[in-house]
Amino acid sequence: MALRNQSCHYNESMGFFYNNIGADDNWHTTQLILVQVVGSIFCCFILVSNLMVIAAVITNKRFHYPFYYLLANLAASDFLAGIAYVYLMFNTGEVSRTLTVKGYFIRQGLLDVSLSASLANLLVIALERYISVMNWKVHSNLTKRRVTLLIVLVWAISIFLGAVPSLGWNCICNLSDCSKLAPIFSRSYLIFWSVSNLVVFLVMVVIYVRIYTYVKKKTTMLMSHTSGSINRKRTPIKLIKTVMVVLGAFVFCWTPGLVVLLMDGLNCQKCQVLKLKRWLLLLAVMNSVMNPCIYSYKDEEMWATFKNLMRCIGNGTRRQRSTKANARPLSSAQDTATSQPPSEEMKNDDDGILKS
Repeated sequence: MALRNQSCHYNESMGFFYNNIGADDNWHTTQLILVQVVGSIFCCFILVSNLMVIAAVITNKRFHYPFYYLLANLAASDFLAGIAYVYLMFNTGEVSRTLTVKGYFIRQGLLDVSLSASLANLLVIALERYISVMNWKVHSNLTKRRVTLLIVLVWAISIFLGAVPSLGWNCICNLSDCSKLAPIFSRSYLIFWSVSNLVVFLVMVVIYVRIYTYVKKKTTMLMSHTSGSINRKRTPIKLIKTVMVVLGAFVFCWTPGLVVLLMDGLNCQKCQVLKLKRWLLLLAVMNSVMNPCIYSYKDEEMWATFKNLMRCIGNGTRRQRSTKANARPLSSAQDTATSQPPSEEMKNDDDGILKS
């Protein structure tokens, strides 16, 4: 048994690893179809809405600031999450047992990269907001070059973290260390993954508490020295509220899953982590659905840009239809009906021309 556990099983299907941990990932046919249909609708919304966020930032010059560039990058990570959820939905249940080790790494890697990118983006946005608020500015002085470098760094770190299990931190050669939620992931990796993400959550909460207390103190001081009220649209408060709602939704949707991953990594036998797996995945999907709604609800300019984009798409579709209708050739019956015989005046004119 010890030799069996220490040998590597790269050529085995995932069914071998599910049997190793005694996991039952079977879905009823009706339940699976319902999840795939509802999930596909959610994923279509995630893909379209986050594309609109990216298009809004690109087309509206009022969004050409570091905060909105980072927000567009967060939308890009949610877009990747939508792709990852589609791939996961159609490779789950009985299909998951037929996956190869490489296929399973791709399935989980897409989810890990999207989560890491979202978390890293939120951390960078928190730091950008902290810099701007401490200088009492709506937007920070980060140059486009630095923002671009930050975005590249976010994706480089995210891709690396998503690839870590496939690079060797797995249990393919040590079956006794396999986790239940991810049958080829080591429990030590799940502990590292969940603890590191929870620590980042805590850091962001501390940053925003610091920002909130500073803004509240600064606002009180300004109001005591001014006769009128402060125009909050000209202060960093408005953007901070948007980011805090996004962060709150992210923490609410992902913290339960990270806690369950930690329990699985600690080999909790009484936690019944497999029963919570599907509900936690639904929470994760809802987070990517909520973010574009938060942007449009909390930011009036973003909502106005959304409406302009939809109006342009609608006008473009109608214009394309009218162009096709005008370019359509007339039928023979229409040619006969629209063509008229020459009048008597035209005949007389032709005869006069011939005589002359």
